[in-house]
Amino acid sequence: MFKKWLLMITSIVLFSVVGAGCASSDETEKQEGKIVVTTTIGQIADIVKNVGGEHVEVTALMGPGVDPHLYQASQGDIQKLSKADMIFYNGLHLEGKMGEIFEKMAKNKPTIAVAEVIPKDKLIKSQSGTNAYDPHVWFDIDLWSYAVKEVRDELSKFDPKHQQDYKKNADEYLKSLQDVKTYAQQQIVQIPEQSRVLITAHDAFGYFGRAYGIEVKGLQGLSTDSEYGLKDVQSLVETIVSRNIKAVFIESSISEKSIKAVVEGAKKRNHKVTIGGQLFSDAMGEEGTEEGTYIGMYKHNIDTIVSALK
Repeated sequence: MFKKWLLMITSIVLFSVVGAGCASSDETEKQEGKIVVTTTIGQIADIVKNVGGEHVEVTALMGPGVDPHLYQASQGDIQKLSKADMIFYNGLHLEGKMGEIFEKMAKNKPTIAVAEVIPKDKLIKSQSGTNAYDPHVWFDIDLWSYAVKEVRDELSKFDPKHQQDYKKNADEYLKSLQDVKTYAQQQIVQIPEQSRVLITAHDAFGYFGRAYGIEVKGLQGLSTDSEYGLKDVQSLVETIVSRNIKAVFIESSISEKSIKAVVEGAKKRNHKVTIGGQLFSDAMGEEGTEEGTYIGMYKHNIDTIVSALK
C-alpha cells in the first residue's frame, strides 16, 4: 500500500515538473517569437514592416484593388484580428464599416488608429458639413510621418526590449519618405501651372494636391460610398472643356465606369481627353512589386501624373 502511494506521489511530482517545464518553454517561445500585427490597408502594413523589421509578422486585410470605404470584414478577417498581438488601422472613418470591430478589439489588445494622432488643424475637413475629415492622409508625406512615429511609439511600448531597433528603423524610413517628397517636388515643376489639375474617380488626392500645388477634382466625394449623378459628370466635363484639360485618371481600387462617362461627355463637346493612366489611391500594388510598397506606389503616381500632364 505504501509503495502504491509513493508511486502516485512520484507521478504527481514528475507531472508538475514536466508541466512547469512546458509552460516555461511556451513562455520563452512567445518571448522569442515575432509580434503578430494585423493592419487594414497596405500603406499601414508597409510602415509596420519597415519600423518593426525582424521583430514583426505583418498581415494586411485589404490587398491590391480593394476599396476600404466599402470593405466588410469576413469571418477570416475577424480571426486574423483576434489572433493578432496588435492592430493598426487608419481611422478618420476610412474603414467605415469596421468601426464596431475595432471598438471590441480595443478592449483586449492595442488597437491603434494611426491617422487620428495627426493634429486636427492639419487635416482637410469634409465639405459635407459634418465634422468628418479627409482620411487619405498618406498622400501628404509630412502628415504620414505622424503615422510612422505612432507605429514606432506603440511598438516600443508593447516591446520595450527592442525600442532602439524601432527608433533606428523609423528614422531610416522617415528619411526615405523625405527623399520621395523631394523627388515629387522636382518632378511636378515640369507640369505647366495651368495644367496642374488632377481629375480622378473619387476625391482621394486632396492632401496630395495641397502638398504640391495641384488642383484636385473627384467625381465622387471623399468616400466611394457616396453616389455620383449626371450633374456631377456634367460639372466635371465643363471644367475639362473650359480649361482645356487633356488627361484624367482612373484608380486601381475603383471601377473605370465613372471616369469613362466623363471622357465620353467631353467627347460629345468635341473635346478630346485621354485616360492618363492608373493611379493607386486607397490600395497599393501587388505584393512583390515596386508599387506594392508605399514608396514605389508614391513614385508610380508621381511619374504617371507628370507624364500625362506635362
